[in-house]
Amino acid sequence: MLKTIIASLLVVLSVSLHGCATGVSGLKSYVDSTKGYQFLYPNGWQVVEVGDGPDVVLHDIIERTENVSVVISPVPENQTLADLGTPSEVGYQLQKNAIAPPNSNRTAELVNAQSHINGNHEYYLLEYEVKLPNQNRHDIASVAVSRGKLFTLNASTTNQRWRKVHDTFEIMAKSFSVY
Repeated sequence: MLKTIIASLLVVLSVSLHGCATGVSGLKSYVDSTKGYQFLYPNGWQVVEVGDGPDVVLHDIIERTENVSVVISPVPENQTLADLGTPSEVGYQLQKNAIAPPNSNRTAELVNAQSHINGNHEYYLLEYEVKLPNQNRHDIASVAVSRGKLFTLNASTTNQRWRKVHDTFEIMAKSFSVY
């Protein structure tokens, strides 16, 4: 328990220091200690009530199309993220089933897939270019498995804003942690 607390504090500290180094500031922490996840998100974003689907959705109060969500799905109890596949394989499955499912009028291309270790968990960081009928978007997702659940954080913005918010979105995705 103490190791988990110390590891979490070190992650928050390192992300905060990285944020200062890249000029990103004003991040807040979202923590769901009951379901076991946390992440940083920009100041000025608020929780949006949604029906079925995501566990939580937050969006920018000014740029309302910018959002982040967390979806929790079951997986077999002893299955790890690596058991689900490589970063590219999991990225393509997420693309097919969530980012641009059949009959959704969306197409998506996985443009980057990588993995990293944070504490005791492996995470896949996945980046997509998404085409909708009326706009093009950019998504970045962080995926992890913990306690028989697949946790997926997905942050999305328009392509026009991607260059401006890229650093913040990457910090948000990399700050995602499960316990």
